[in-house]
Amino acid sequence: MKKYFLSIIAFVALSFNGIATGETVRILSTNDMHSALEKMPQLAAIVDSIRAIDPSVLVLSAGDNRTGNPYNDRYEPVSYPMIQFMNLIGFDASALGNHEYDSKVEGLAKMTALSNFQYLAANITCPPETGIHVVPYKVFDVKGVKVGVLGITQVGTLGIPDTHPDNVIGLSFQQPEEIIPQYKWLSEQCDVNILLTHVGYEVDLELAKLFPYYDMIVSSHSHTQLEGGEIHNGVLITQNGYQLPRVTLTTLEVENGKVVSKSAKNIFIDKSTPRADAADALLKHFKNSPEMERQIGFFTTDISTYDALGVMMCDAWRDELACDIAFENYGGVRYDVFPAGPITVKDILNLDPFMNTAVVMTLTGKELSDMLIACFKADRNRFPITSGCTAIVTYTDSNKTDIKTLQLFDNDGRALDMKKKYRVMTNNYVASICDSPRKDQGERGTETTSDLIIRWIEKVKTVDYQGRNSFIEVWNNH
Repeated sequence: MKKYFLSIIAFVALSFNGIATGETVRILSTNDMHSALEKMPQLAAIVDSIRAIDPSVLVLSAGDNRTGNPYNDRYEPVSYPMIQFMNLIGFDASALGNHEYDSKVEGLAKMTALSNFQYLAANITCPPETGIHVVPYKVFDVKGVKVGVLGITQVGTLGIPDTHPDNVIGLSFQQPEEIIPQYKWLSEQCDVNILLTHVGYEVDLELAKLFPYYDMIVSSHSHTQLEGGEIHNGVLITQNGYQLPRVTLTTLEVENGKVVSKSAKNIFIDKSTPRADAADALLKHFKNSPEMERQIGFFTTDISTYDALGVMMCDAWRDELACDIAFENYGGVRYDVFPAGPITVKDILNLDPFMNTAVVMTLTGKELSDMLIACFKADRNRFPITSGCTAIVTYTDSNKTDIKTLQLFDNDGRALDMKKKYRVMTNNYVASICDSPRKDQGERGTETTSDLIIRWIEKVKTVDYQGRNSFIEVWNNH
């Protein structure tokens, strides 16, 4: 362990632009960790090695710390394991990601109370009675340099973060571009100005155009992998994928109260990365659950796409609830690769981690078509995955700005009857985000959608979905 620890210190030292001085600010940033418990001992070792050289390094998360690992998400209180790891590592601040709301207002209140670091979100209003401890910004003193960090939480098409509306009852939100100008005074008082956002790479590009007085944006939400950092309109933007493939070490040189140079480098987290002993012991404590490792079935071939795994999920729901059609938003599928081999309870809870429940509706073909289009719009222009019907989708342009035509076919290749009624299943989150006209709003079940998949796999035993898809997309079809 010692030689590996020294090797990472050497790597970090090479990443530095010289010896740390009173006018050098370093930030280690993460985003979209999504309960990556297994990588927290490695992250802890990286942070320890950096602090061995520069104890003043700021450790920031851009949100979505939770949701993605059942050992964390089914713990009571929810997300306690991730909070304990972040406390142990010594995070300084975190943005609120849309998945921070997954355990509703009560869960978020517990999460903020248990955290030793501050949650930052300038565009959320939390009444005192919610018990949620969130502040708009925080100013850090880094060796005499005033570093201002303003937090921004994501706001989707419904005027709330991308979560079920029930999860944010009593909370109110403003669009980032409306609230950020109200804190211009903060930027004038600080030597370094950072936006800690959970809004997505494309939105952050627009924020860089609108607010060039920020030195840096720690970005997240879109799971965009950047090589180090990108500078847009003078603003450095960093972001690293999903579930800690890398973290970013940013160095800002400050002279006379202004940032005069900025650079960012990725630090990879993989099997060769050292692990901190204290964090390893904590991981062993939280992962003591034989039920999670129980085998329920077997993948006979590798699965290498979100689409194939999504079709499997929808097939399971449709079969278990005796529906004609089932569909899931594309973002609801959390694996893109699954190797051939055993399937465990934990695997399915990772694939479908949100603890959503089924909603069964009776819809006409036209109502279904409208609902699928609404799901596309609400899910960042990604067409949903279906079972029991397939789709041919044409778009108005190559950026998929809008759907031009949508054709739906049953499993025998016949066009769906737009007037005929079908028994359709989706989950309660998708039903809530689809703003489309339909008479039947659906009946919500009590079983989670992940439990339906587990039960189905236990019945079928062997699964082969390599190459499966439920829709064909066509661009520039005139």
